[in-house]
Amino acid sequence: MQPALSEQKRKKASVTLRQMQIDDIATVFHLGERLFTARSAPNLFRTWDEYEVINFFQNDSEYCLVAETDDDTELIVGFVLGTTVTKSHSAWKYGYLVWLGVDPDFHESGVASKLFHRFRDLMLDDGARMLLVDSEADNEPALQFFRKMGFNHPQEHIYLTLNIDPHRQKKNGRRKSDNGY
Repeated sequence: MQPALSEQKRKKASVTLRQMQIDDIATVFHLGERLFTARSAPNLFRTWDEYEVINFFQNDSEYCLVAETDDDTELIVGFVLGTTVTKSHSAWKYGYLVWLGVDPDFHESGVASKLFHRFRDLMLDDGARMLLVDSEADNEPALQFFRKMGFNHPQEHIYLTLNIDPHRQKKNGRRKSDNGY
């Protein structure tokens, strides 16, 4: 866990953005682990785990960025992970910002905006014509941030879940009796 900075030092701290490196994976994972918890986002259909970070790094490393402080500590205080999406029968390429996280000590310091703008520029350079993000409908800080970045026309998306484990047990129980076991 990274040491906390005083408020005065946070406000004065500047950050450098760079492409994520293999040695950053654990730090990014642990920062995300603090930010994207089941308690704060119990309905996340994408779960934050080490495989998320590794998968993005292995498959889309050019869209994996970190923000680190310019001081002697060089702490990673934010990250963005994304990808591009292409669809058959469409000439468009979409940029998809999947994870954007900033250490709470650096909220409102411009780190998220810097990460977003760099990500957007990478997508522009790669030919994407539209950026996509998703968030929970009640995540007001995220929605406010993305509106500030120029996103508009939010579409509500409802997904439903069904725990099928009880059905598996019931089905397996029937099979046993049907087969005489």
